[in-house]
Amino acid sequence: MEVHFTPETEKKLKDLSTQSGRRTDDLVEDAMAGYFDEVLQAREMLNNRYDDLKSGRVKPIDGEEAFARLKSKTEAQRNRRA
Repeated sequence: MEVHFTPETEKKLKDLSTQSGRRTDDLVEDAMAGYFDEVLQAREMLNNRYDDLKSGRVKPIDGEEAFARLKSKTEAQRNRRA
């Protein structure tokens, strides 16, 4: 398999390889493995949340209500700092 990078990304990869003493192939392999782990964890979390909503264990919140709650919490934190 071939992977093509922009010149800037390739330079960063080569610099990291030089600094770490590891081959560029190994660095790319490790980076991709970590990326896939994160994607799989996110996918599992989203599937679980969807199942929670579908089963009724969790009730959805209207977007405007969620934004209002977040804004209220942010303002309360700012007031405590002042």
